[in-house]
Amino acid sequence: MLLQPSRRDLLRYGYLAGAGALLPGSALPAADPWQRAADIARTVRAPVFPAGVFDITQFGAKGDGATLNTDSIAKSIAACAAAGGGRVLVPAGDFLTGAVHLKSNVELHVASGATLRFSPDPAHYPMVFTRWEGVELINYSPLVYAYKAKNIAITGAGTLDGQGSAQHWWAWKGPWGGTVEYGWREGIPDQRPARARLFQMAEDRVPVEKRVFGDGHYLRPPFIQPYLCENVLIEGVRIRNSPFWNVHPVLCRNVTLRGLDIFGHGPNNDGTDPESVDMMLIEDCTFDTGDDCIAVNSGRNEDGRRLGVPSQNILIRNCRMKEGHGGITVGSQISGGARWVFAEKCRLDSPDLWYAIRFKNNALRGGLLENFHYRDIDVGQVSRAAIACDFNYEEGAKGRFTPILRHINIERLRADKATRVLDSQGLPGAPVTDITLKDCTFDGVTQSSVIRHTERVALANVRVNGKVVRALDQLSAS
Repeated sequence: MLLQPSRRDLLRYGYLAGAGALLPGSALPAADPWQRAADIARTVRAPVFPAGVFDITQFGAKGDGATLNTDSIAKSIAACAAAGGGRVLVPAGDFLTGAVHLKSNVELHVASGATLRFSPDPAHYPMVFTRWEGVELINYSPLVYAYKAKNIAITGAGTLDGQGSAQHWWAWKGPWGGTVEYGWREGIPDQRPARARLFQMAEDRVPVEKRVFGDGHYLRPPFIQPYLCENVLIEGVRIRNSPFWNVHPVLCRNVTLRGLDIFGHGPNNDGTDPESVDMMLIEDCTFDTGDDCIAVNSGRNEDGRRLGVPSQNILIRNCRMKEGHGGITVGSQISGGARWVFAEKCRLDSPDLWYAIRFKNNALRGGLLENFHYRDIDVGQVSRAAIACDFNYEEGAKGRFTPILRHINIERLRADKATRVLDSQGLPGAPVTDITLKDCTFDGVTQSSVIRHTERVALANVRVNGKVVRALDQLSAS
């Protein structure tokens, strides 16, 4: 049976706590929000598994790059779960598979020299309850999926290859950017009609079980999606060529992403999209993506408001962002809100990285976004602006829901080459408020900042092209 999360599920994971709620056992002074980040780091813990090992080759899997191993892998996972948990081992070899569905207390370990190569045939991905661009529906299974599981992991030094390319999956996007690069041509069917239909169904509050898509609708599945899971670890693996978003935890609690190497320059190849998560640590990861490297989300438009579950208590540290649209991004599927996001000691650097720090929202999304704290951010170069707050994204002012973005604190950001320092554009009656830049240095600035419908921007020891600036009109190339 395909189910959607109940109120009991949401209460179980603690998502309905008030905006001022503290972490368990915390007594945090308002003067130092970074104590909350330290509490996140202490509280988020990776799951521990029993010692049993279930080698997929013992269940019939063949690492010849041609045999479809979906059933063998499913049997190994079922046996592991039935035994009380343990490690499902993908040994060295090239293992072709369809959808992999994890169960509680199972660690999927992709060993060094192993490639788990996912079939490009949509028929190998059965219909499941999932979320697509912030909206719930029944669609193709994510390549790796878990639903209401506890204590799950994907680990190892091996590779997961989604086989997204101009020949497989990516052309479903339709015309977007470099359409030739992504395989789309005029006359090729794509996602646009189904995407519009799905979004309208959500606005009309059509029950999720009636939002059935899949074959003939061209909505690409994400790569890895734990849904309503608790205690999730994804560590060490190389993730390549996703059809869509790469790592997409939804309504999860206690999530760790560590040491991942994520590469994919396809359309919407976001590195990770934490959506309505609580308590998450992202550390020592490398992102080289065709869209935002990290994009914190919480549901789109009416569906996001219907569930009303924010993303909160997220700590990002020691990560590297290369190509992408935004490095550390919040939005735009953000109608459920976001708060208490921290980032520190990250390196962002590419001529094809648009923004280092990015917020995306509009009047159709709405949502309360507050309490963002970033420090010790090293920016080599970005092509558009070091910091962007954009309420004109997509539909812009065409909506009746007021977006709120406030309390952004950035300390010790150093940019070697930033075309602009700040591009902050709120809306009339919905300003971006309370941005603090402290001990920041911006070099290579060639264009003046864009600051519209933005209030209470504080500058403390900020330098632009070697000069100390104390006023907003000095955030320019001069």
